[in-house]
Amino acid sequence: MRVFANPVGPGSLWFDNLATADGTPVAYDPQARAFLATPPFCNNRDVISCNWIAPEQGAFCRSCAMTALAPDPSIPHAIPYWAQTEAAKRWVLDNLGRWNWFRPEDPGVAPMFHMLAEGHTPVPMGHVEGVVTISVAEADPVLRTTRRQALEEPYRTMIGHMRHEIAHMLWWRLSLRADFLDAFRAMFGDERVDYRAALQRHYNDGPPADWKQHFLTTYASAHPHEDWAETAAHLLHLTDIADSFVAAGLSSPQLPHPNWDPYSEPDAARLIYVAADLSMGINNVNRSMGLSDIYPFVLSDVSSRKLAFVHDWLRRGAKGL
Repeated sequence: MRVFANPVGPGSLWFDNLATADGTPVAYDPQARAFLATPPFCNNRDVISCNWIAPEQGAFCRSCAMTALAPDPSIPHAIPYWAQTEAAKRWVLDNLGRWNWFRPEDPGVAPMFHMLAEGHTPVPMGHVEGVVTISVAEADPVLRTTRRQALEEPYRTMIGHMRHEIAHMLWWRLSLRADFLDAFRAMFGDERVDYRAALQRHYNDGPPADWKQHFLTTYASAHPHEDWAETAAHLLHLTDIADSFVAAGLSSPQLPHPNWDPYSEPDAARLIYVAADLSMGINNVNRSMGLSDIYPFVLSDVSSRKLAFVHDWLRRGAKGL
């Protein structure tokens, strides 16, 4: 994620800022990719601290307008958890906007979101024909950690959930193209294999013994749909790690040049190599504070080829190139 200029004075702004250091209200314009000081603010600004602009006074911003169902406010903590979930959504939508996805110039359909709070039963997250369902309860760090450990997932965050579920929606968008499915099946396998049966087999038997040679995560081994979603999410992880590294003014001998833009990089192998190398360095910094690795994954040759495949389609797919 980029670091942004302050529109009213010196200093910088971060993506989730609502005001400058001196208290001047600001909002983010996702089309201009810049902060403004006097735009119409999103109607959700006071409700969930949304910091995006709206097309007119009293309207929702582009991101909030994609939320068709908001959580039941009578459920404890639903609103603060929803706020964190929407913040993750804005982050991921802005990432994808770097490749023109879901912006006004994108000729395809945008996702709609059902943001649901959990009462007595968990909310299954997923995607069906353009509708992405997200459990806002996962914004609770205790619940998220409990599920991470129960499911043996080394990485589980709201941004991660958004990237994974929106990736399913991106697959659906791309599957409408005549030239996508054959290429996808050659790389990931036939997604027409029974999904429910595949997941049940995965939960009953676990991943294949050699899963690390073919998949990024154990869940990716369950079905081609999940392999795609996990791989696409990881491509977004790696691209954003590299982009944030450059935006923070950090340097590395692995960077192609000081002002390198990972989102404009056409060479997937270069992007993946640089991002993985940077991730290992940041992992080492995290360990100095006793924190978990930010990217605790190993990229096999097969996984790298899948990442390159996703990179190619996400970079050109939004405009139908």
